[in-house]
Amino acid sequence: MEYHDFITHVQSLSQSNSLEEAELATRATLETIKERIADSDIQDLAAQLPQELSHYLQAQTQDSSQTFNLQEFIHRVSQKENIAPTTTAIHVRAVFAVLQNAINPEKFSRFQAHFSHDYEELFAAPPTSEVPA
Repeated sequence: MEYHDFITHVQSLSQSNSLEEAELATRATLETIKERIADSDIQDLAAQLPQELSHYLQAQTQDSSQTFNLQEFIHRVSQKENIAPTTTAIHVRAVFAVLQNAINPEKFSRFQAHFSHDYEELFAAPPTSEVPA
């Protein structure tokens, strides 16, 4: 999937006001995923994304591979976006839905396995037929 398509789908699913808002939501979500999953496990995900997005996952920090719950995940994304957590949750759900459609189903399953049961609501959105894999 191309970068513009990815961001356009995030904008549509999150009902964002602009592409810039969807870009920020995507960046904040991917950067928080990077904090949550170890480098060795995230490279498959990064390799399946456009370069403009994959670099948000590739530069690991000392704080990588932390374990934190859904509430903390939303809080971290919310801080990066500088918006209310309720809106952030909508954005994160949209990014996860587009990710599900943008990457190989087997690799998405491996990615999803890194998240505990409390993250289930982020993965609740079924794949959308309008987003090409």
